Amino acid sequence: MQWSDVFATRNARMKASEIRELLKLLDQPDIISFAGGIPDPELFPAEAFSKALATAMQPGQAKVALQYSVSEGYRPLREWIAGRMADLGVSCDADNILITSGSQQALDYLGKLMLSPDDTALVTWPSYLGALGAFNAYEPRYARLDPFSNESPELLKAQAGAAGGAIKFAYLSPDFANPTGETLSLAGREALLDQAEALGIAIIEDAAYQSLRFDGDSIPPILALDVARNGGIERTRTIYCGTFSKTLSPGLRVGWVCAAKDVIGRLVLMKQAADLHSPTLNQIATNDVARALFDEHVNRLRTVYSARRDRMIAALEREMPANVHFTRPEGGMFIWVTLDPSIDAAELLARAVRDARVAFVPGGAFFADGSGRNTLRLSFSCASDQQIDEGIRRLGEMLKAPAAR
Repeated sequence: MQWSDVFATRNARMKASEIRELLKLLDQPDIISFAGGIPDPELFPAEAFSKALATAMQPGQAKVALQYSVSEGYRPLREWIAGRMADLGVSCDADNILITSGSQQALDYLGKLMLSPDDTALVTWPSYLGALGAFNAYEPRYARLDPFSNESPELLKAQAGAAGGAIKFAYLSPDFANPTGETLSLAGREALLDQAEALGIAIIEDAAYQSLRFDGDSIPPILALDVARNGGIERTRTIYCGTFSKTLSPGLRVGWVCAAKDVIGRLVLMKQAADLHSPTLNQIATNDVARALFDEHVNRLRTVYSARRDRMIAALEREMPANVHFTRPEGGMFIWVTLDPSIDAAELLARAVRDARVAFVPGGAFFADGSGRNTLRLSFSCASDQQIDEGIRRLGEMLKAPAAR
């Protein structure tokens, strides 16, 4: 059987995630890994989940937890999320919320909903690798997202038309973005709304790290600004993707979409066709834990992660050559490093793993056009103080060596 003869053409654009491959290095005890952008498992609220799952399996409740359920998701959880969205400036109700299997599934559904082959998606440069992977299956063209671009909407539309499609949406992670750790300013968010209105496109707001602000002034979500402009969520163009993966648990795969009901209704149909609904038991447990300790737990994460960020920035300042530059995020899990243009971070990784036993993610994977070869992403979320100091020291030594120049 020649399977390639029956595969759809879109498979040519589906590639293995470099990050998922690098996570295998975590099983090697002598590797200092700054690669995986994952929460520290030592900080999971395991005891609270154990109690919540046990409660969900009690007689009576188990009949709900183990049964088929509605595609929209467990209503008490959707109501809790709607309340949190209201706290962020987005007045909505449970029917504006769809529970997904992590926000990654939401990105896949949104690509399927809006992208036809050769349509254009505006994405940040660099952008979240998982979003590019989700959208790739629907065969889009990518163009650089720049809220302050001087290019006219007519020119952008003409370029998309010449490529055989239309501009459908702008995708970004505005808070402590993966991979750069950078945050889009309030002015940038307002400019993006202006640009999207002029182009007549949607905005996909990936808010995976929104809760993990360590310092600096909080900025309203783009959806909140959209609601304020247009007088209600049903008149907005922004689709907000949230998740519990970076706060409570990634393994339970509970995320959500908050948007106008017209959008939610179409996504529900996709959910019905794809997997019927996300696991009810996981949703019940997440609802119980979120209601019991979400704010308290997130405050603990901020304390721990901010200290690790500070430690890594101090180590980079101490160990890196003068021609190495890096971001200073106000939250999240990542620091973005820009090397001398002559250095290929993928080649550096191979040497770093072999000779220094240190891992990171080469930056080229985050660019839709494969550029950015002299950049890399470091994650501080799972590293101890000793690992940060030693790992950054080893990287600094490699970059100062003649072979790295």
